[in-house]
Amino acid sequence: MASRAREALPRSPGERSAAIPSDMRPPRRRVSVRRVLTTTAFTAGLVILAGILVYNIDQNLAARGLSLTFEFLGRPAGFDIPFKAVEFSPRDTYADAALVGIVNTLLVSAMAVVTATILGFVGGAALLSTNPLLARIALGVVELIRNTPQLLQILFFYTVMLRTLPAARDSLALGGLVFLNVRGLFLPAVAAGPAPMPSLVFSADQWFWILVLAGLVSLVVPLTARQRIALGGLTLSAAIALAIFLFTSGALRLDPPALRGFNFRGGTQIVPEFVALWIGLAVYASAFIADLVRGAVLSVPRGQEEAASALGLSPAQVLWLVRIPQALRILVPPLVSQYLNVIKSSTLGLAIAYPEIMAVVAGTTLNQTGHAIETMLIVMLFFLALNLLISLLINLYNRRLVRRG
Repeated sequence: MASRAREALPRSPGERSAAIPSDMRPPRRRVSVRRVLTTTAFTAGLVILAGILVYNIDQNLAARGLSLTFEFLGRPAGFDIPFKAVEFSPRDTYADAALVGIVNTLLVSAMAVVTATILGFVGGAALLSTNPLLARIALGVVELIRNTPQLLQILFFYTVMLRTLPAARDSLALGGLVFLNVRGLFLPAVAAGPAPMPSLVFSADQWFWILVLAGLVSLVVPLTARQRIALGGLTLSAAIALAIFLFTSGALRLDPPALRGFNFRGGTQIVPEFVALWIGLAVYASAFIADLVRGAVLSVPRGQEEAASALGLSPAQVLWLVRIPQALRILVPPLVSQYLNVIKSSTLGLAIAYPEIMAVVAGTTLNQTGHAIETMLIVMLFFLALNLLISLLINLYNRRLVRRG
């Protein structure tokens, strides 16, 4: 009887709407003519203003014998970049120099975002600690960082901390492989070995991006917890197996830095400017993330904590297994804003001569070519596209966290 009653109920929205008598249905909302005219007039006004702006720019450039063009990107740059994550020489073009600045910006921003997230969650846990001394110390540190200028903190890390390190001959060493001195941080590098690269269907670079894509899929695509753990474990295992195979076959080798004369040779050098900007961006953002974590955790209903405690969970387990997972629904949207602020604040590297996109494109390239509008437009479009892409990915992840029903 109950099953027949359930079958008789309308299922789709159209069936439910048809089942309601016509005299009881709410009237359909008609599109207001005034709203259409207002929207059309506003759009037309924006188009006209944009046209006037472009016309004025073109006339002013023509009066100075210039034109709005990007042909300068194909000319040789003629300058070198001290820190570059990709290959670059003065014979390369301005477009290649812009690519170096983009990669440097992405590198320092990604490391700052990851570090700030870790420090922010640890700081948020310290703010929520039942130990009053730890909570007060964490609150003091957070307030100190939040209420001082970010540029001042970056300059502090650069001039006071990194510039007081010992010289190359007196470097701080870790296991004979890692060295820290006033010239920067020297790490072992992965170089091509004596044996040829074995045939792996794809090249080593292609395998790297395949594994990175698999990691992104595990975060963005809606999967169950078991499927996500399985995909993450499979990706990590494949990366470890591939690295072991390439090193044991001789296709890759480890190139550690060695002191020769007054400087180190070999390995990878991380310049002090990169470290100062990385630490400055991460520390400043971590203070805001810690406060966001504290507010999100406190917004979880008290009954959840009491139920977890009744089951015998310790306070740390209640925090990391019950409160924080539920607080993520509230935490993710403002967390996106902090991530975007970190990316945009990477342009502060211009103050300490870190070659990010602002310093390379809107600095050196602008001074040499004189194309101010074009260089500024490149920087603006880069940050606009990057921020919109990150917002899209985080929103896809946030959509899976939204409580249904």
